[in-house]
Order: sequence, then structure tokens, then C-alpha cells
Amino acid sequence: MIGSQSKRSRSVTRSAAAALFSATIVFATGLSVMVAAAGQPLTVVELFTSQGCSSCPPANANLIKVKDQPDVLALSFNVTYWDYLGWKDTFGREEFTQRQIRYEPSLGRSGPFTPQVVVNGNADAVGARPGEIEQLISSSDQPKGPSLSLDGGKIAIGAGTVPGGKADIWLVRYRQGVIDVPVARGENTGRTLPHVNVVHSLSRLGAWTGDAIALPLPAAASGLSTAVLVQVPDGGPILAAATD
Repeated sequence: MIGSQSKRSRSVTRSAAAALFSATIVFATGLSVMVAAAGQPLTVVELFTSQGCSSCPPANANLIKVKDQPDVLALSFNVTYWDYLGWKDTFGREEFTQRQIRYEPSLGRSGPFTPQVVVNGNADAVGARPGEIEQLISSSDQPKGPSLSLDGGKIAIGAGTVPGGKADIWLVRYRQGVIDVPVARGENTGRTLPHVNVVHSLSRLGAWTGDAIALPLPAAASGLSTAVLVQVPDGGPILAAATD
């Protein structure tokens, strides 16, 4: 009887140990996945587009295709310099035009054009051909900057090295999802153009100089989502990005 109990006890002990080992492996694997996900930088894909540009609809459609990719922030910035063609862009703002203009020298361009896709502030393409945006995402350099998070009404930026000693902190408000806009005049007369993650406002909150800082996050208007970008000034690379 004692020998039988001893065998059962050893069997139970081995089973418990095996279960504990399996649970540990599952926990460790899950933890590794979470850590990897948390460490994956956000890729920022900016499309400079216009409702008055007949070449832009294919790029708009291509941006829609990548909007749900993991770790991708797709944003539509509608510019104003084609408004004279007969249709005033309903989302166009001069500050978006100026953002595009600041990019051009560092990207080797002589001036702004539409459509133009800029990824992480350091690589660009027209973005109208099938797969062009996906290829640009896969080939562009990933952001290498500080930790950045939005939580509890605050923006937290970790310590790190700043190229040039200072970076801009940009607050982006955008409407998440796809919206269709009918165009009554201009080059796209009679067409309904899809737009995705349309930016409604862009404002500079301040500068990051390498020290860990926390800033208040202004409340967003109803229906708008928030993104914060830490970026080298004058159209330089994006060092970090986060969304709410």
C-alpha cells in the first residue's frame, strides 16, 4: 500500500511539474509577444492630396489599403494650391501646404506636388501605383527616437538623443475612417472621392531637447482622434509617434 501511494505521489508530482512548465512557457511566450509589440515603432504615412487634382484618387485609394496595417498611422493632408482650378478643397488648410513645402528640400524635391506620400519624414513617392505605398513602408527607415505615450490627459516623452539638439512636438487631430466627398467642379467634376484619416488640424506644442518631459494633452473635439509626432525641425525625420 505504501509503495503504491509513493508511485501515485511521484506520478502526480511529475504531472504537476509538467503543467507548471507548460504554463511557464505559455506565459513567457505571451510576455515576449507583448514586449515585441510594445517596442514596435509606429510608421507614419502622410499623403498630401487635393480634391482638385485628377491624379490623386488612385493615391487616396492606396492609402485606404494600408490604413489598417499593424503599427501604421495613415494620415491625409489636403493642400490648397490647386483650389484655383475651380474647386476649393473642403479639407484643405494652408498649414498642411506649408508642412509639405518644408519636406521638399530634405527629400530632394524642387517643390510640392500631388499626390505625394511621405513615410516617417525621410522617404517619399507619388503613391498612385498599386503597391507603391506598401513598398515605401517596407523600405523606409524606422523611427529611432524616444518613448512616447498618450495617457491620462498627458503626453509623456522619454529621454534620448536629439539630432541637432531639438525636435518639434506636433499635435495632429484627424477623423478616423473613410469619408466620401462629391466634387462638383474642377478636374474631378462629377466624381466622389474617398479620403481616409483626414487631418483637421496641426499645431506645434513645443520642443523636445532630449530630457524626459510630460506635457498636458489638450482635449480633442468630438469625433476627432489624436496623434503626436516628435520630429526633427524643417521637414526632418519623425523620431517617434503615438496615437490615443
